[in-house]
Amino acid sequence: MNQTIKKPELLAPAGDLERLQAALDYGADAVYLAGKAFGMRSAPSNFTNEELREGVRRAHVKGVKVYVTCNTLPRNAELAALPDFLAFCADAGVDAFILTDLGVLEMAKRYAPKVAVHISTQAGIVNYAAANAFYNMGAERVVLARELSLSEIAEIRAKTPPELEIEAFVHGAMCVSFSGRCLLSNYLTGRDANRGDCAQPCRWDYYLIERTRPDQPFVIQQEQKSAFILNSKDMCMIEHIPELLRCGISSLKIEGRAKSSYYVACITNAYRHALDAALAGRPLPQWAIDETDKISHRVYSTGFYSGEEPGQTPETGGYIRNWDIAAICTGEENGMVRLSQRNRFFRGETVSVLEPGAEPYTLTLDELYNEDMETIEVAPHATMTVYLKTDRRIRPGAFLRVYRGQPPHAAP
Repeated sequence: MNQTIKKPELLAPAGDLERLQAALDYGADAVYLAGKAFGMRSAPSNFTNEELREGVRRAHVKGVKVYVTCNTLPRNAELAALPDFLAFCADAGVDAFILTDLGVLEMAKRYAPKVAVHISTQAGIVNYAAANAFYNMGAERVVLARELSLSEIAEIRAKTPPELEIEAFVHGAMCVSFSGRCLLSNYLTGRDANRGDCAQPCRWDYYLIERTRPDQPFVIQQEQKSAFILNSKDMCMIEHIPELLRCGISSLKIEGRAKSSYYVACITNAYRHALDAALAGRPLPQWAIDETDKISHRVYSTGFYSGEEPGQTPETGGYIRNWDIAAICTGEENGMVRLSQRNRFFRGETVSVLEPGAEPYTLTLDELYNEDMETIEVAPHATMTVYLKTDRRIRPGAFLRVYRGQPPHAAP
């Protein structure tokens, strides 16, 4: 590792306590989450005050930091609830707030002065002058806009105080609007994207209609089908971690507070090993790169980092799903591994086992039994208990994945 490169943190999403635990188990240095209000994702269950306090406790036991998102643009009627929430977060021991609104910034400084302030990507920071301005307002970190190239980030790093941390997204869904500041959902559904309630109309299937001929939809592509003209590709920067490190990024952020605990586990584990390899000057492990294909995702791109447009996927609004979670290990019983079924699997199938902190390994399901200890050929029922006879110890919480699709990195 180049001595001029400071070790960055790996920052993982946590939509609830289960997903927070996955982040902790699979190698996150920090997690970001939200309470029941003021966060930019209303789809996940998020954290009650009691859950938030418990989440901070679990994280701090492992030396992991907790950042609470307060990055909505609150209206007048919502401001009255902020002081109590900010003070509660401070009392619970959160390490930082992620915020956008200047009024919320001022309130955070007043009601939770010991909690660090991180400026959200929603602020649209694309130059060193803006980063310096927020630093002068008391920010300890800026989360850069996703529209920046690597060279632009390097210049921001060079022209800002070294004490100012720089965070950047490295994996996950991308928003078609600038820094997530979108009004399309408001116009089409009345749901405010800037207050955490986006309906994601950028993922919808569109036709073009002429006003006087409403019964004659016009296709937008040459083929006889409609188009997902606003559907952004997903970001995947795992193969470019060395370049990110050379830019001086302080925190590598994984998108996905609305994603599953399996997504959090799989992607955090992959980036943990890839980041550690890059810091040690070793080649990136191919298995870690391949892991990014084992979660549900859209076509990958490197975002705007290369200085080129990341592009859309107008052919489909769906996901690439080549792997299913067959089961989750829930422990051992009577000398056998106890599994909780998630998708149908069969005796004789080969599964990929994902365990915390380790390279995944393959295992053949040679002997399966139901709860009555009768041999079975298939596990067809959701969440049914299945016993696996194997000489391999499988850690509780491990995910067993089964391949159902195309080869890794193949087009959908």
